[in-house]
Amino acid sequence: MEIIKDVFKGKKEEELKQMSLEEFAKLCKARERRAILRALSGENYKYMELIQKVRKLKEKNHPKIKKGIKTHVRDAVIIPEWLGLVFLVHNGKEWKPVEITLERLGHRLGEYSHTTTFTKHSGPGVGATRGSRFISVK
Repeated sequence: MEIIKDVFKGKKEEELKQMSLEEFAKLCKARERRAILRALSGENYKYMELIQKVRKLKEKNHPKIKKGIKTHVRDAVIIPEWLGLVFLVHNGKEWKPVEITLERLGHRLGEYSHTTTFTKHSGPGVGATRGSRFISVK
């Protein structure tokens, strides 16, 4: 039995790229479908502006496409038109690169640009607890 990894819900990459947004929305989960349809109807204009911006850059074959397309729209659902592109998603402090692959379709851009970092703390510092006064400073 052959395992095919290059599919999204039974559709190959070429088929997905030829789909309209309405057809792709039918393949997505309910929350993502609703977000895409809201963008198409004009309710979520920032998401639609991002889609239009990417289309214009792809038409012109702009150098930004290779470097990365900067965006603050973290709640944008990843669509098939963006396959192979790199987005620089702002996490509140810096721009994190997000490469669009087949596995990331239907998810949000913000899922791949974390806003918080895990910091592992060591033991208590000097003066932090009553017991720490007996620990040598050296």
